[in-house]
Amino acid sequence: MQVIQWLNENNELPVEITIAQGLPKGDKLDLVLQKGTELGASAFIPLMTDRAVVKWDKRKADKKIQRFKKIVKEASEQSHRNRIPEILDTISLKELIKLGQSYDVKFFPYEEEAKVEKFQSFSTIVKELRSGQRVLTCIGPEGGFTTDEAELLKKNGFQPVRLGPRILRTETAPLYVLASISYQFEELGCR
Repeated sequence: MQVIQWLNENNELPVEITIAQGLPKGDKLDLVLQKGTELGASAFIPLMTDRAVVKWDKRKADKKIQRFKKIVKEASEQSHRNRIPEILDTISLKELIKLGQSYDVKFFPYEEEAKVEKFQSFSTIVKELRSGQRVLTCIGPEGGFTTDEAELLKKNGFQPVRLGPRILRTETAPLYVLASISYQFEELGCR
């Protein structure tokens, strides 16, 4: 067999988006991983938060991470991605804050932003994104972030944002974020 022509297709988003997902119940994380991969996420971080109902021990977490890697590999193949998103080990919010220092843009959808008249719109962040930036979004579990967690995130450079006037489920929010960023860059042709 002989290579006739190398294809230089790039099916990746022009920004690198990591989804830190508060641990949800059931198979919701599987959905986030599969659909998030299809929508262009670069990496996923399972996140332990105060309101997370789910608690994983080390042995259970290792087994789940292996299954998650299989999910993103298959979703990458199906959606013709050039790369397979990374799955990091489960971390705490404090560990995420430390990791967040290496990102250009950090934000978290916060349901309290949907309830106030003056709010930080997600669209403002999306419009300011530039190709090549590293983006970290932190998604709360069912029940959202506690007030203390939200304050900790804010103090460490994470911007609270509103994702429209409705409160989204934990598995819907990251897909909304990814689809919005994809639309801005890939369909509107921005930056």
